[in-house]
Amino acid sequence: MTIGPIDLGERPLFLAPMEDVSDPPFRILCKRFGADMLATEFISAGGLLHGAATSVQKLEFYEEERPVAIQIYGGHAGDIGAAAAIADAQGPDIVDINFGCPVKKVVCHDGGAGILRNLDKMEALTAAVVANTTRPVTVKTRLGWDDASINVLDVARMLERTGIAALAIHARTRAQMYRGEARWEWLRRIKDEAGLAIPLVGNGDAATPERVRDMFDQTGVDGVMIGRGAIGNPWVFREAKALLDTGETLPGPTWDERIETVAEHVVLKAAWLGERKGVLEMRRMYGGYFRGHAGASRLRTRLMTATDTAGVLEILLNTSETDANAEAPPVAVAVARAMPAGAAMARLPRPARLPAAAG
Repeated sequence: MTIGPIDLGERPLFLAPMEDVSDPPFRILCKRFGADMLATEFISAGGLLHGAATSVQKLEFYEEERPVAIQIYGGHAGDIGAAAAIADAQGPDIVDINFGCPVKKVVCHDGGAGILRNLDKMEALTAAVVANTTRPVTVKTRLGWDDASINVLDVARMLERTGIAALAIHARTRAQMYRGEARWEWLRRIKDEAGLAIPLVGNGDAATPERVRDMFDQTGVDGVMIGRGAIGNPWVFREAKALLDTGETLPGPTWDERIETVAEHVVLKAAWLGERKGVLEMRRMYGGYFRGHAGASRLRTRLMTATDTAGVLEILLNTSETDANAEAPPVAVAVARAMPAGAAMARLPRPARLPAAAG
């Protein structure tokens, strides 16, 4: 599968852009475990134009992440075109447009999936992005606004005519939000009936290696995008690749590997966001990382009390899988010694940043 000049190989796996989840520390981990294509959290065009600190920070990425897309959204052609130029200047591999977010505060301004009610405007927004970037432009959207307006075949054709290089479809309507089953039959119909020359990436309910394999087999998509299935489980990419390439079902990560990965995630978060904010933001991740393990609830409760990286690492490295003794896993101890706060991020190139004049 190729997107413009970018060769992603056969049956590539994408990490979905997820608000408050897919920041640089998490993306780096997913990349190391096999994600072929990454994307930033979605960035408000208006926020970029006004120099909002949270929007500007979301432009950051590390060289280790490539290929990486910067994803933007907005409901005004002038704004999203200008935002595309700002994103382009950051040097990503792709500029992606979010036409799929179902959240009310986004859709009420024709952002995200809100634009599915106005296809002429959707075309104008897409054209504005294409005209203002030198990178391949991709789109992520949904089947339609609701069951009465599933128009994805026409949308796909229109977006290709407008100049996008690949299309990702979350196989639900906006009205479904994230409820019910994703309608994979529509992914099959797009492949069979839309007549697209550009690649199609499927998204929705591909949360396990088996479901990733099934989406490829049942729908014929060129790539699969994993979203919620990767939260607290970056190993899903490694396991899905093994199943696709060899038919082998890999065992899940060992306790030592979980501890090692969470320890690195904490260190990366603290180095990127600052000690206090990084540690606080990590609290929402612990439940996913340790779900299903003995002592997980108790461990999560203890981790929530830590206020700095050293405190988190001390708790992590002194908790066994059964939580029955205080012996630290030897692999994790080695990681802790090799990775004092900031060391993990220091070995990466500094992120691309918005020029000061534009911030």
